[in-house]
Amino acid sequence: MKLGIALIAAALSTASPLFAQTPPGTAPQKPAPTAPAQPGQAAPSAPATAPEKLDPAKEAAIRHLLDITGVSKEGEDISAGWITKVHDTMSRGAIPADQVAKFMDTFTAKFNASAPPHAVTDAMVAIYARHFSLEDIQAVTKFYESPIGQRMVKEMPDVSRESQGVGMQMDQKAALQVLWGMEDEYPQLKAMLPPDPSKPAPAAPSLAPAPGSPATPPAATPPPAPGQKPPQQ
Repeated sequence: MKLGIALIAAALSTASPLFAQTPPGTAPQKPAPTAPAQPGQAAPSAPATAPEKLDPAKEAAIRHLLDITGVSKEGEDISAGWITKVHDTMSRGAIPADQVAKFMDTFTAKFNASAPPHAVTDAMVAIYARHFSLEDIQAVTKFYESPIGQRMVKEMPDVSRESQGVGMQMDQKAALQVLWGMEDEYPQLKAMLPPDPSKPAPAAPSLAPAPGSPATPPAATPPPAPGQKPPQQ
């Protein structure tokens, strides 16, 4: 439980600042010199740089591309993922069970207000604008508007999920093989790992009687049927 809360706190404390875009052919401007701070005075803080406003045509093209590829929904998916993580953590005893529903209602409302899903899309628009020209966006959009492009949009989630599953299985198998090979050097691994299928299973304990123990008693003779003489010994 503490680990889950720590992971949430660590993730929430990270930030990915978006840097302003420099128009092609424009030399970066040097910051204006500031006067040195006088003794006893705090150094002046650097002025915040406002992000450059995107060309409306390019912004509209990027948003259209994000819509037809489904990328614009990532903000909703990310928000839903965080809400689920918080709910799972709180449901494991972080707060009393009868308070979880009310807690989550309050958290979800405040979380969506402070981190609306469209903010992720806005940030992605700026990222796309930094990496692609308007012509690039238009060419990629033309592909994704075609039948094969739309099929890729539909099938890629399954392709990605299946590819990740295969990759995880391959990595898990490789990791186990390496760990099994280190068991002689680190015997404590034997208690942590599943049995190595390539090694023979340990022999089962023998069921033979111990020396000096009585032999197996003979099978009991069934009693005679009515009217029959008992068998002679």
